[in-house]
Amino acid sequence: MNEKLFELKQRRVELLARIASQREQVAEAGAEWEAPLALADKGISGVHYLRRHPLLVVGAMAFILIRRGRAAGLMWGAWRLWKGYRYLSSIPEKMPSRAELDSL
Repeated sequence: MNEKLFELKQRRVELLARIASQREQVAEAGAEWEAPLALADKGISGVHYLRRHPLLVVGAMAFILIRRGRAAGLMWGAWRLWKGYRYLSSIPEKMPSRAELDSL
């Protein structure tokens, strides 16, 4: 019985060493992918942000297409676009709710 117990302990030690080796391999593979996956995460976050703010995209495109040669003109155009974006994004808040319309 002691011999069988000794063999089981030996097998356990071998398996633990094998597990440690495999953990190191997985950690190395994960380290290689960490930077590209972080960049992809940031890209996806940017796309989600732009999907939530479509007027920002339209404003940026209009700004690029209509820009003037001088810095003051660019700043004035950016200010107008920002004010327009804020106004247009606040319209849903100013509109009456469905419940208010139904009560009329």
